Amino acid sequence: MVSEKISLSPVKLVPESLIYEMDEGQPIYYRGYKDVLNKTKTLEQIMGTSILQSLLIELIKDSIKLQLGKDYTVLSSELGIQFSKKSWRNTDIAVFLKKDLLTAKNEDKYAAIPPEIVIEVDTKADLEEMPDPLDYFYTKTDQLLLFGVKQVLWVFTKTEKFMLAVPGKRWETGNWSEEMVLVNGVKLNVKNLLETYYAD
Repeated sequence: MVSEKISLSPVKLVPESLIYEMDEGQPIYYRGYKDVLNKTKTLEQIMGTSILQSLLIELIKDSIKLQLGKDYTVLSSELGIQFSKKSWRNTDIAVFLKKDLLTAKNEDKYAAIPPEIVIEVDTKADLEEMPDPLDYFYTKTDQLLLFGVKQVLWVFTKTEKFMLAVPGKRWETGNWSEEMVLVNGVKLNVKNLLETYYAD
């Protein structure tokens, strides 16, 4: 009896450069990573941020810095937060007490100390293959709060809504036109920030 030869299609290996975050050893890829594998887009194209997302990050960051003062440091540019060896998440905005950051002076690695606040404007994560895309937002938020972050704020551009999570309290959701109160009484109204910017 002659055994039938089975031809296997080659498996495309996903390079580390396409990994956006790592959840307990499970990679979460950049949205559009398959386009890079298929060579219809470049890595730079899928890692880029839209004008609205970038503008919101800058406006929110500037507003927070102004209200918090010199005791706090507001970082952006996809700062990595390391929970453990095989778990890390990226953040659009991370607010630290300055005294906490001084303990990690000149460290060229992801942050291993929890920020006071994490703010995310949408996500670059690929959610297509997840059974429920909402699980991504809930899981990431829970991990950040468990790590010691005092507040996690999500700002969604398509729906113009927000979600604000605080440990041990009911998570808030609302529209951009509603005012949010963050650490130390910091007030944030996304709609007002944009209207003020375009009015100047």
